[in-house]
Amino acid sequence: MASVHESLYFNPMMTNGVVHANVFGIKDWVTPYKISVLALLYEMTASKLTLPERRRLNKLILPLQQGPDLTLDQFLKTVEECCPQTAYAVKVRLRDMADGELKDMEYFFSTLTTPFTAFDTEAYKTSVVGLFMRHMLLAYNKLSFSQVYKLYKSLQHYYHSHYAKPADGQVGLPALAADDSEMDLTSTEDTVDRIDKEELDIPLHESELRNDNTTTKGPLSQKQAEYFLARQAYLLKNDENKALKPAALQEELNNMLKFNPDFAEAHYLNYLNSMRVQDIFLSAHSLLHYFDRLILSGNEGKSNGDEGYGRSLRYAALNLASLHCRFGHYQQADLALQEAIRIAQESSDHVCLQHCLSWLYTLEQMKGSDSTVLTEDSVKMAAHFCLPYLASLGIQSLVQQGATQGKTAHKLMDALKDTDILHWKHSLSELIEISLAQTTSIWRMYGKSTMALQQAQLLLNMSSLEPVNFGVQQNNTEAFAVALCHLAELHAEQGLYSVVSEILQHLKEQFPPHTQQAKLWMLCDLKVQFERHMNEGKCHLAEPLVTAISALNKTEGLYRKAQVLKALNRSTEAYSILQRLQVYCEKTKCAEIVIRVMLCTAELHWESSGFSTALPLLLQALALARQHHLQSLASETVLHLAFTQLMLGVPEQALSVLHEAIEPVLAHGSVMDKGRALLLTARCQMAVAGFRPNGPGQADLHLAALAVDTLNEAAAYFSKLNCKERLRDVHYLQAQLHRSLGQTSQCNKSAMLFRLLDQELQSPAPPVSMRL
Repeated sequence: MASVHESLYFNPMMTNGVVHANVFGIKDWVTPYKISVLALLYEMTASKLTLPERRRLNKLILPLQQGPDLTLDQFLKTVEECCPQTAYAVKVRLRDMADGELKDMEYFFSTLTTPFTAFDTEAYKTSVVGLFMRHMLLAYNKLSFSQVYKLYKSLQHYYHSHYAKPADGQVGLPALAADDSEMDLTSTEDTVDRIDKEELDIPLHESELRNDNTTTKGPLSQKQAEYFLARQAYLLKNDENKALKPAALQEELNNMLKFNPDFAEAHYLNYLNSMRVQDIFLSAHSLLHYFDRLILSGNEGKSNGDEGYGRSLRYAALNLASLHCRFGHYQQADLALQEAIRIAQESSDHVCLQHCLSWLYTLEQMKGSDSTVLTEDSVKMAAHFCLPYLASLGIQSLVQQGATQGKTAHKLMDALKDTDILHWKHSLSELIEISLAQTTSIWRMYGKSTMALQQAQLLLNMSSLEPVNFGVQQNNTEAFAVALCHLAELHAEQGLYSVVSEILQHLKEQFPPHTQQAKLWMLCDLKVQFERHMNEGKCHLAEPLVTAISALNKTEGLYRKAQVLKALNRSTEAYSILQRLQVYCEKTKCAEIVIRVMLCTAELHWESSGFSTALPLLLQALALARQHHLQSLASETVLHLAFTQLMLGVPEQALSVLHEAIEPVLAHGSVMDKGRALLLTARCQMAVAGFRPNGPGQADLHLAALAVDTLNEAAAYFSKLNCKERLRDVHYLQAQLHRSLGQTSQCNKSAMLFRLLDQELQSPAPPVSMRL
């Protein structure tokens, strides 16, 4: 690592043996900020630094040279983070020049030649630092006396503005930017006039976004602008939190476009920034401007002739289609996609056509249509034209469709295994992450929580194959968000809410609310809160969450609303919602929600003692769960069947059915499912033993003892969730069992616990026989 950063001093930037000084992104004029950088370099070469300090400063040099000018406060803070002593030395040197006379600045530039001409210096003439210092000396030596005086005055203003208060009435550093043009080695007389003219040509919506309280900044050089855009684009892709805030970035881009409205890359970054805040108008406007400027600049045409212009047009239409897809404008997306396909066909651009086909089946999926045939065709054609990225995306899409259509797990995992080989072969890091997140989701859907947890941890602990630039790891993609949300829900199922809070806090920091991935953790957070309140019997707290869930996912919101209404004994309204939801989910082929709706409807039948009516519904739900290999839902359905059989008077059959479902529930189920299963098992054991709460008869003591142990385990699970209503039921049954067994002390203890919970809840206990 040290050798890489030390190359800033030792290794020349050469291409075919020729040193290029213009690759460093340096302004063509001397500014007070550049004098500060020179002072930093002087102190670094003249003073003794420890190896860690020198390494940190070496990493800082290139961003300081290539980046935009900083205020003195920002500059000193940046240097102080690396080496406080060097920052103080730089501050003292700038103070000596600013508080002294013009000859002090002259003396500083005259002593600059010493560090890199000395025999034992580190800054060689052909290094990054050496070339920068030579370039600044050349620019300074070409200044006239009046320009040197203006530079000195600018330096004084630059230094004293660091300490001056806003009320002092000073103009501020950016106001002197116009004077820099007089110190430019390549300046022309009409620079200021051209800037003023271009300022009037700014689009209305961009001028409105500019903060009127901020002063206008001077222009950046081409290389500085390219460095700034590349850095921000990389941060937006890999770690949005380290990028500028949307408003600050918009202000910088507006300032950049004011001086160069035809800067195509700035329009594209403006498009990415607008997507962050879901601004459809500005994002579409910037995207169209990007391709307009790209064509007008002639960059494509110079390299590819007339074909370059057509290439920009068809990819512009394709990007516009993807933009409308993201905002849910399917009709506009379809029109833009057809336009891109038409232009690509006229030009025989097979690569563009493959991208269009990929977006075509994606658009059909978003509409809710069956796109299996289109996806298969896309995979075949992508493989034919050697496009592994598109082929892998197509296979992953087929796997997702297969999971919802009831394909067996081994077929889906075999397909993902084949794509993983392709990903590692071509180092497709992003697709590797998507594959692991998809595997996590599939195992979770099948009810294999242990396997889902393993795949999520594998993704979170995987080292990215992407190069690490600007000290940023690629860890803010949608795949990471999905994996973390699964982890949060899995921990919530086990009652580990403190861990869930930590995971959600990390998600909130990593994915701010204005990002697209924020919807994932928002929905996850609401679902966790809803389930927790429902488990604790706090329907009044769960009810307000339904509206927020519906805003993010209408289907989930309707299902949660029906659950709340059922808990509030508003059965008619709940039944109406469930029927509408079942019809909708059957049309969209969402088997998981259909099964949950059937189970909830069966519970409504229980409340009216319609156990025989619920039985066909439960059998239908079990068949559907097994058809789609949804083990978790199948086990839950079996629990409902066992409860129905118990209520119909066949506890032996219910206990036999329970033995089939109890193992997967205890292995992969949530704490609530485990507690409910054990509570139901205990009730079946009591019924088989011939236990009569208030009636005569001799119970089977062995089964009664087993029922006591089972109830103790169920109580432990319910205690984890603070599920007091269920605990009340458990203590009620325990008191009756201990009483029949002649265990007076245990009976009194259970009765006391029941009494305390009953007084605390202050609500009548629902009949134990009417709920699972």
